[in-house]
Amino acid sequence: MNTHKVFKRAKIIATVGPSTDSYEMIQEMVAAGVNGFRLNFSHGTHEERLVQIPWIRKAAKEAGKPVAIIQDLQGPKIRLGDFDGVVEVVAGQELTLVHAREFTPPHSLPMQYDLSAKMKVGERLFLFDGKVRAQVKRIGVGEVTVLIENDGMLLKRKALNVPDTDFGGDVLTPKDLKDIAFGVQQDVDYVAMSFIQSAADIVKLRNILEGHSRGDLKIIAKIETPAAISDANLEDIVLAADASMVARGDLAVETSPEIVPIVQRRILHLTQKHGKIGIVATQMLASMQLSPEPTRAEVSDVANAVITGADCVMLSDETAMGRYPIETIATMKRIILYTQEHAPVRPLFYKAGDDSMQDAISSATTTLAHQLGATAIICETKTGRTAGSIATHRPSMPIISVTSDPRVAQQLCLLYANKSFLRPDGERAGLELAKQLVTIGMLEHGNIVVLVSGRQPGKTGGTDTIRVRVLE
Repeated sequence: MNTHKVFKRAKIIATVGPSTDSYEMIQEMVAAGVNGFRLNFSHGTHEERLVQIPWIRKAAKEAGKPVAIIQDLQGPKIRLGDFDGVVEVVAGQELTLVHAREFTPPHSLPMQYDLSAKMKVGERLFLFDGKVRAQVKRIGVGEVTVLIENDGMLLKRKALNVPDTDFGGDVLTPKDLKDIAFGVQQDVDYVAMSFIQSAADIVKLRNILEGHSRGDLKIIAKIETPAAISDANLEDIVLAADASMVARGDLAVETSPEIVPIVQRRILHLTQKHGKIGIVATQMLASMQLSPEPTRAEVSDVANAVITGADCVMLSDETAMGRYPIETIATMKRIILYTQEHAPVRPLFYKAGDDSMQDAISSATTTLAHQLGATAIICETKTGRTAGSIATHRPSMPIISVTSDPRVAQQLCLLYANKSFLRPDGERAGLELAKQLVTIGMLEHGNIVVLVSGRQPGKTGGTDTIRVRVLE
């Protein structure tokens, strides 16, 4: 069989949650086509993660393929506190949100985060994921009084969004710092940072990771605030991070729903331009939480992400809490495969090449592979940078990466068109792997492959050689 006919180039990230919290479900998710697992640290406990992470590694090893693990930090996700029942609110009503003090529904309700130190009079506040809209009228010590703008209801622990509020660089909460200290001791590959406002937030997190001697972990910037998508910040954020996620749920609430498709295209444009990973997330197949079939609009949404060259598409509640997590993954895989075979990927940025030797080699490799009708590009890479550089050109065939570093093999699982293999460094590592892939039927006798390598195997930045081989 020709591997490019069955190999999906856009990757699937799935969230682990109550619906998938067992080793058997993790196994099924890997078999169904998951390339990366998101562990949402807004929910669950460290004790649960200590069980789930080994499950993922064991399932991946049994399946014979690396997968990436993402630690998704909660960030300043602000929620209502605990109270009984449902509280009805009406337009024109004043509601006081209080922190760490007594409250009397429906006139006052608890909030988990002290917004009084951050908010200003006149700023907007959205409750229950935007279902109730309000504006700040007064601020006191430990309390914020808002004017409700529409009728609605409120439940305990529902999210609050504050799109106009500047957190002054405090996007890493005390909870996040504890979670980071836990995560760096575990076998995670990426740390996703929530509610980023500027590139300085990324720099702060990277310094923290390096302070824990874990500079090898990659950072995903979750783009979900008005400040992050501004012309002054967006490109700098993409440059500072290793990957950027279009976090469409909170982005829609924090801004407005109609801008999300345009912002998605801008982010994918920038990630492709700068050789970073681009992830599209939230509600991609949301109806499959309750239904075994997606809506036609959802199918179009996933297909559009594939056509515009997204590295990854992500499932959240669909696999965390849905009734049909495996069916959802299988559906997403079918959409990706059909789309890539019947509609050419049209990246939003054509990478014409920069002045580096690495990018020149990557550009030449991709062009040569297309001109020869190669079945695969085989890339020997120490850090993953060469594979990433090739992926920016969005080849129509798999990039088969050979690395001696397990962390790199796992991180490359989220890269466009990449398939990772862990092998010792050696002058013939790529060619020997190609022969093994013929033996197991992934490649065939007579296939043309383009090999990219360096004359000094294992040397970072040493890629300087392109070879063409017809497999015998």
